[in-house]
Amino acid sequence: QVQLVESGGGSVQAGGSLKLSCAASGYTYGSYCMGWFRQTPGKEREAVAAVDSDRGPTYTDSVKGRFTISHDNFKNTFYLQMNNLKPEDTAMYYCAVNLLLPFTPRDADWCRFPLRDNGYNTWGQGTQVTVSS
Repeated sequence: QVQLVESGGGSVQAGGSLKLSCAASGYTYGSYCMGWFRQTPGKEREAVAAVDSDRGPTYTDSVKGRFTISHDNFKNTFYLQMNNLKPEDTAMYYCAVNLLLPFTPRDADWCRFPLRDNGYNTWGQGTQVTVSS
């Protein structure tokens, strides 16, 4: 039963940087499908970035060139490096994962659409990012 603990949020001026962390525990995994999502009050949750252990990263257009998603195999932690932050990036950021045990074959459609928020089984508690102009 994997648990996700998020950290790294905070307040920063426009143009600044933050690095969000999403630490996974309670599950030893091989393949991973991980997404970062954000939500502002009054708006629907939107995808930010996602990474497939086999297919690599995917980004929503608004963050391309500014955000980088990554995974640390030794710490079992996912990251979202956010550079050149803009006020419109202000939101609660959530990480979500689907994981497979090591050496487990994956179906062809597993993590096929990693930017779809209804495809994840486990979610973190969220971390607030506030960007001031």
